[in-house]
Amino acid sequence: MLANKAYPFRLYPTKEQERQIAKTIGCSRFIFNHFLAKWNDTYKETGKGLTYRACSAQLPQLKQELSWLKEVDSIAIQSSLKNLADSFSRFFKKQNGKPRFKSKKTMFNPIQRSRQTEISRLKVTKSNSLNWGLFALLKVVK
Repeated sequence: MLANKAYPFRLYPTKEQERQIAKTIGCSRFIFNHFLAKWNDTYKETGKGLTYRACSAQLPQLKQELSWLKEVDSIAIQSSLKNLADSFSRFFKKQNGKPRFKSKKTMFNPIQRSRQTEISRLKVTKSNSLNWGLFALLKVVK
């Protein structure tokens, strides 16, 4: 019989890691808000919104214009676009309300929650130097 056990733990980031986490969350929020504004403008003009593919095709050009977007993980930026596309698809299916702009003051930011789920899937070993400042659960299966 398989049993799942969870062990809560907390990892403390260094100052440099805290800056990198803040940059990643800030860039993800910027990308979400930037493409949400474009999506809304396109919808008002044409009656149709953008797609994930159209937004992700514009990312390389945006990274050339704004060099600070290159400093963060590209997967975090792509997941912001996926979250935006998912929120619009849920909106059009009448499952959720219209997507709103994200701010620093948003208490439960989906960008931060997705980081927690990614951490819970990491294998933590003695040689692993990853040091995130979030709570995570490590599942052990016997």
